[in-house]
Amino acid sequence: MEAIKHFENGYSCSESLVMEGIDLGICDKSLLPVATAFCAGLSSGCLCGTISGAMMVISTMYGKNNKYGNEMKAKQLAAEFINKFKQKFPATCCRVLSKGYEFKSPERREHCKEMVIYCSELMKELVAYEKV
Repeated sequence: MEAIKHFENGYSCSESLVMEGIDLGICDKSLLPVATAFCAGLSSGCLCGTISGAMMVISTMYGKNNKYGNEMKAKQLAAEFINKFKQKFPATCCRVLSKGYEFKSPERREHCKEMVIYCSELMKELVAYEKV
């Protein structure tokens, strides 16, 4: 299942990316509760939750003491992810990206779909999915 389907079924932006990582076999379902507080820019409007969720999946796959990589690989992919995100969107800050939308409004959630879809595609591209 893709991240957007999870998002449309009520998961937050960060949870949706982690759920996709779980679906792909990259993450264990125990990571999902960790993603909860990362939505809506860490619930403060800071870093976009789609970025946070994708970083959790990338780090799970390539982070320190991992059979697929090391911390340098995770950091390199994180930097590449952020650079590509910034080429597509005007900022990485949730507050900036969702300016003008009421926090809990359906319009804001609809607006965020584009970022969920983009981050899902970019995450899968960067991790070059390997069965774990």
